[in-house]
Amino acid sequence: MNIEGRSETAAGVAAADRAPTHAPPCRFCGAPLTRTVVDLGMSPLANAYLEPEQLGEGEMFYPLHARVCEDCFLVQLEKFEQPEVIFGDYAYFSSYSDSWLKHAEAYVRMATDRFGLGQDSLVVELASNDGYLLQYFVEHDVPVLGVEPAANVAAAAEEKGIPTRVRFFGEAMARDLAEEGLRADLIIGNNVLAHVPELNDFVTGMRHLLKPRGVITMEFPHLVRLIEGNQFDTIYHEHFSYYSFLTVERIFAAHGLTLFDVEELPTHGGSLRIYGRHEEDDSHPVGERVGALRAREREGGYDTLAPYLAFGERVNRTKRRLLSFLVQAKNEGKSVVGYGAAAKGNTLLNYCGVRTDFLDYVVDRSPHKQDRHLPGTRIPIVAPERIAETRPDYVLILPWNLRDEIAGQMEHVRAWGGRFVVPIPEVAVF
Repeated sequence: MNIEGRSETAAGVAAADRAPTHAPPCRFCGAPLTRTVVDLGMSPLANAYLEPEQLGEGEMFYPLHARVCEDCFLVQLEKFEQPEVIFGDYAYFSSYSDSWLKHAEAYVRMATDRFGLGQDSLVVELASNDGYLLQYFVEHDVPVLGVEPAANVAAAAEEKGIPTRVRFFGEAMARDLAEEGLRADLIIGNNVLAHVPELNDFVTGMRHLLKPRGVITMEFPHLVRLIEGNQFDTIYHEHFSYYSFLTVERIFAAHGLTLFDVEELPTHGGSLRIYGRHEEDDSHPVGERVGALRAREREGGYDTLAPYLAFGERVNRTKRRLLSFLVQAKNEGKSVVGYGAAAKGNTLLNYCGVRTDFLDYVVDRSPHKQDRHLPGTRIPIVAPERIAETRPDYVLILPWNLRDEIAGQMEHVRAWGGRFVVPIPEVAVF
């Protein structure tokens, strides 16, 4: 692809030259993917936590190689495992993050008021997890339906009284729900769009499920923030795609859906919340924020290859800096532990080669992760109380987007002179 008026950086050219001859097709437009954004080597599935009896067994590692489409600029990974394997028994339960629950509750208040939702409405959440969000609609007497492919997580939602279908969403399910008379006034998808390998089928399904005057809202990490904030650890196999506003707008338009509003959110290091409707629905005019963000992304060159091809070397530098900090700490006889058995942390630790030689253990509030081991690195996961027992010198916060929440919960670490560390966007001790 010829882009006039631009010179690729040396690092960008080198990254592009390293792209293998095998060129998988873009999952949206089908163009061959020949350009590398970042190659993070081989890594296991980020949520494939190990039971103690599995430590003597092998693990599957897959290429963690993000490419960008030269035609539509969708950044994406290849699909190496079926979604049923990745999400069949899922270890992530949304309700263990206090800040995320507050975010969900605030969203429900906003959406209920803005879209006039009530007892005659239907709200459908795709990838509804453990009912963390829909529970607040129930409190407002708004009928809900959750769609969650992980049976173990869906069971937790059912226990809260949230009706939940255990199934992967797509056009076939949307048609089945419509035949039951279950069409949605509001479709919600928080951090699900990135998890969808069959992207066109998923968006087509939303169009069929949505009432003529209904609204879709989707939240997902903003690709621009990923690149500019050096957030490479949000790249893992469960995240098949990474979206700029320019690209997601194009994808929705191809399926007869218009994005009429967009918000930039602080969640997950910087996310977008997009608002969609049927293209023929004139009840929600396109707002100013749509044009403003579209223009900003074009000014930043996100409709060219330049920002994508310069990313890889920044990632390499971060790896070197984190390892330098850990080596120095261990050489000084300091102890380091991790907080948060997060998927993004597993990308970081596997890419950097950090194991129990650097981190004694990792703590996590979720009992579903405790007494297991991180994939790949096999670092043990224990309850947060262990930190007070062992009094480490440093606590490495792996879900760095929750640094303030976690540091607040663990303020007692400072009583013995302990300090916190975050790895992204740069290594920082505080």
